[in-house]
Amino acid sequence: MRDHRKLRAFELADDLALNVYRNTARFPRDEMHGLTSQMRRAAVSVPSNIVEGCARSSEAEYLRFLEIAYSSVKELEYQIGLSHRLEFLGPHAHNDLASRASETAKVLNGLIRALQSKAYGLKPDSDCAGTAKRTLPPTALAGSHHARLGR
Repeated sequence: MRDHRKLRAFELADDLALNVYRNTARFPRDEMHGLTSQMRRAAVSVPSNIVEGCARSSEAEYLRFLEIAYSSVKELEYQIGLSHRLEFLGPHAHNDLASRASETAKVLNGLIRALQSKAYGLKPDSDCAGTAKRTLPPTALAGSHHARLGR
C-alpha cells in the first residue's frame, strides 16, 4: 500500500482543509448549513480521497480517487471566490485560500498526469486531470474498471 503521508499533494490538501475550517469559522451564522458546510465538505474531501486512493490495491482505483480529490479542490476554488464576492472572506484570507487551493490543484494534477503517463504510456491531451482524453486502443482498457463501465 502507498503511504499518503509521503505525498506533497496530501500535505497541501491537509493544510488547505485546516485553513478552510479556520476561515469559515468567521462566516455568518446563517451560512452554517449553506456555504460554510459546503466548503468544509469539499475541503475535507480532497485529503480524504487521497488517503482512500492510497489504500486501494489497484493503480486504476488509486487514480480514480485522485481524480475525485482534484474535482473537489476545483469545486473549492469556486467556493472560495464566491465567498470573497459575498464578502465572507476579506482580501487577505481570500488570496491565501485561493493560493493554497491553486497549488494543491497543480500538484494533484501533476501526480495524476504522471500516473496516467506511466499507466498508459501516453500523455493526456489536457492538463485538466478530470477531463483529460485518453486516446487509447480499445484493448488498453480491457478488463479495467473503465471498460466495465463502458467508458
